[in-house]
Amino acid sequence: MRVLGIDLGDKRIGVALSDEMGWTAQGLDVVKCSGRTDEDLRRIQELALQNKAEKIIVGLPRNMDGSSGARAEKAREFARRLEKSFSLPVEMWDERLTTVAAEKMLINADLRRTKRRQVIDKIAAALILQNYLDAQGGNKKDGGGVEA
Repeated sequence: MRVLGIDLGDKRIGVALSDEMGWTAQGLDVVKCSGRTDEDLRRIQELALQNKAEKIIVGLPRNMDGSSGARAEKAREFARRLEKSFSLPVEMWDERLTTVAAEKMLINADLRRTKRRQVIDKIAAALILQNYLDAQGGNKKDGGGVEA
């Protein structure tokens, strides 16, 4: 089952996609926010259809103490509208520190700042999705998810 992962930002939306087995996540695209939520939702729906996604995971930004702020409510509202306008299940997943981790990965890969800005959102989406997949048991360390 393919799963789409979303990292919702103010300017860009990072999108990631799992493999068919639900073991690994890869960055797929970065959608520039249009300022119109309906247009942004439509673009996410197009990506889900094109890639035969069966579920969507939206990153939930939480504070380090676990509390939620305005960004979390914006993500929840986006997820609600996405689920209402599209017939796929949508789940929220804690995204704490994924953008920080993505930034560190890209710095360690020696990417220039301009290139990092172009890809950081889809890398963060891939980290959110991979964390979700790992928690579901799709990426077992003892054999790639195959029971021995």
